[in-house]
Amino acid sequence: MFFHKKELQFHAKPERPDPLFAKKLQEILGGQFGEISVAMQYLFQGWNARGEEKYKDLIMDTGTEELGHVEMISTMIARLLEGAPIKEQEEAAENPVIEAILGGMNPHHAIVSGLGAMPENSNGVPWNAGYIIASGNLITDMRANLNAESQGRLQVARLYEMTDDNGVKKMLSFLLARDTMHQNQWIQALKELEEEFGTTVPGTVPDEWEASEFSYDLLNFSEGEESREGTWAFGKTPDGNGKFGYVKEPKAHGDKPQLKPSPYYMHGTPPDKKD
Repeated sequence: MFFHKKELQFHAKPERPDPLFAKKLQEILGGQFGEISVAMQYLFQGWNARGEEKYKDLIMDTGTEELGHVEMISTMIARLLEGAPIKEQEEAAENPVIEAILGGMNPHHAIVSGLGAMPENSNGVPWNAGYIIASGNLITDMRANLNAESQGRLQVARLYEMTDDNGVKKMLSFLLARDTMHQNQWIQALKELEEEFGTTVPGTVPDEWEASEFSYDLLNFSEGEESREGTWAFGKTPDGNGKFGYVKEPKAHGDKPQLKPSPYYMHGTPPDKKD
């Protein structure tokens, strides 16, 4: 069950209209690592969570918070479009030099949404549910969440550099802070889970399933040997079950494949004989 409060989670009011920056903000709303993605990712992880209630509660807390971020950014986009000189932007875009610099506003804001936010990225590509990860394995999900928050914070930081509007910067500053918390909470949750269930996912694979002679060797498949200088090439592995090795010249362990001719009805080259 969800409740909606009319007040925003944080301020979302720009100093002045800016349809071009409204287009840029669409990335952290409806892009691959935008707020719609993390909100849906966390909510589906939470709805499907099994096991300890504290993890489900953490995920649901954060997913619901992210819905508030969707509302904040959508409101900011709408306000950036309020009173925006759309006609002047369109006329300026007729100059190829200016158009190349500005990139133009998102026409969907004027044509489709009536000066409102859209569930799409900064190029107008619609949001895709395929962006989200809800695997049913908490360690896998927490790692995906950490990546999502890292990517999201990176994009917010880049957007912060692109504006001098203090109202927009105020909201972005809040989002940077919440992304800091979310990265730290997923790291901490991961530590707990890895201490209990191990670092390799899934931890339920029987030993006899795995060709263990290949489990811990770094294979040198690129020019040079700089990769052997990292701690991933020697010493004990993080899962505690082996030691890293380094293979300077990997060799093939399989045979040279020889396929049978395709059936005659597939009309391949060379064809098999017709019956």
